[in-house]
Amino acid sequence: MSLQSSLIGFLISRMLPAPLSPQEIIVVQTTAVATGTMPLAAGFVGILPALGLINEERDGSPPIHLSWVAGIGWSCAVAFFGVFMSPPIRKQVIIEEELAFPSGTATAQLISVLHDLPPPDTTLRHRRGYQRVDTEEAVDAAPERETTPLRPAVTETAKTAGWHELLWSFFASAILTASLFRTYNGMFVGWAILSPISKYAGWAPGPVGDMTSGARGWILWVSLAIMCADSLVSLAPVVYEYFVDVLWRKFRMGGHPNVVAKEDHEVETEDRLVPNRWVVVGWTASVIVGTLLVWVVFGHEGIKPWATFIGYILGAMLSILAVRALGETDINPVSGLGKISQLFFAWIQPGNIVANIIAGGVAEAGAQQAGDLMQDLKTGHLCGASPRAQFYGQLIGSSVSIFVTTTAYSLYTRAYTIPGPSFPAPTAYVWLSLARLLRDGQLPEKSSLFMVIFAIVFGAVAAFKAWAARKQVWWAKWIPSGVAFAIGFLNTPSFSLARLIGGIMEYIFRTRYARDQSDIRLIVVASGFVLGEGVTSVISLVLRTFGVEVASCWGCGHGLCGGCAA
Repeated sequence: MSLQSSLIGFLISRMLPAPLSPQEIIVVQTTAVATGTMPLAAGFVGILPALGLINEERDGSPPIHLSWVAGIGWSCAVAFFGVFMSPPIRKQVIIEEELAFPSGTATAQLISVLHDLPPPDTTLRHRRGYQRVDTEEAVDAAPERETTPLRPAVTETAKTAGWHELLWSFFASAILTASLFRTYNGMFVGWAILSPISKYAGWAPGPVGDMTSGARGWILWVSLAIMCADSLVSLAPVVYEYFVDVLWRKFRMGGHPNVVAKEDHEVETEDRLVPNRWVVVGWTASVIVGTLLVWVVFGHEGIKPWATFIGYILGAMLSILAVRALGETDINPVSGLGKISQLFFAWIQPGNIVANIIAGGVAEAGAQQAGDLMQDLKTGHLCGASPRAQFYGQLIGSSVSIFVTTTAYSLYTRAYTIPGPSFPAPTAYVWLSLARLLRDGQLPEKSSLFMVIFAIVFGAVAAFKAWAARKQVWWAKWIPSGVAFAIGFLNTPSFSLARLIGGIMEYIFRTRYARDQSDIRLIVVASGFVLGEGVTSVISLVLRTFGVEVASCWGCGHGLCGGCAA
């Protein structure tokens, strides 16, 4: 939500007597993203629904449904340790290695366009990694950042532009969201090929949309195999580069007579940076308090405190990998990292499904949060915003989101069944299914064969894609992503088709109608659609709470849309 947050913040600020500066907009956007990250970082769309799906007869533990107070406790447990990890990781991946972070860079470019400023300099100032140089050779200092005015003038034209596109797309999205008639179509591989095969071969005899006995639950396993293979193979170069290319070079070159100390390329002054003591004290306190809160919320039988503590440590290590992968590919591989954490906890605390899910969720939270916040720090770096001010914004956003997210989730669970037809929460089934598989090794009929085949294929594709990306060949971007391919299995076709239509519209706009590279009308329209659906869904939630259901289920079937819940 970086682009949308910065755009909305800019539009609102123009109604103020003194419009916000680019740096102030970045702080606003950083706070908004920190607030919006909590549903994912705290597992409200995966971990908590998965715990609610636990079957006492099958899993040896009753389902866990957190109250509002318990939800607050769980959110507090995972809300801050990713924030305190951001400053030290920023120094490595943004300042020293200058990773791209495409979304953060795009947001910086958008903010520059909105404020009529020169585009940010995204060129590399120095080579990545360590270099052997003669001791007499001077190392050029990093050029000083060109500062931008704190409060640039906003023209009268800028004060009125953008609202028209935002409003009509907002209302169009609201009408579509509130539409009474819903249909579905099948995606080519998961829904048009594998789903019918599993259904008519008798491997998934239940309703198509059933995640337990239906085709949707059957293809989930194939999706899981693809995601694991793709994530593990894609992370291999990141692991190699960090633990071998960076750490080993540092160890080897540290005592070399012809190597000088690596120059500090930090461009910010000390008063604008987050002090190291804040990071150490804050992270330590968040881990200790978080471990206690998890123990209070889930009890000693749910997960041992020592296992939770290990989850935090594992989360810290996985966060480094997640941030590096995100910086290079713009994809945060938290799904794959979550599977790694589950594999690890199946070894140290075998047979305990609840502990496997909770500890894996703790580890995933840090990777999710650190990655999302690093995009904003990249934006701030390019536009001259204070890292310390952004850090404050992240803390404020995370604190507020504890109550906003928990309250919203409580309202949704009262109005809807989660997981259910309206909110299937496919990630919850992924978490629970893998935990069960690691415990008893049972798979649906014939799914293991397809899992092996697709894992091999997409493992090879991921390796080829990683090689092509590092060679920087022009066709690397056309190699499909295994994680994106697998998501097409997990989500209902209506979601994937909407993304497809949006991608086609963007391509047509950029090639035929865009005035130039600074034309942001499409971002404005997209933001309006996002806002329209979000606001209308809240209105629908209120109506549903008071017993107002859909007027018609025409065009709906097999449990694949919310209308069937009426």
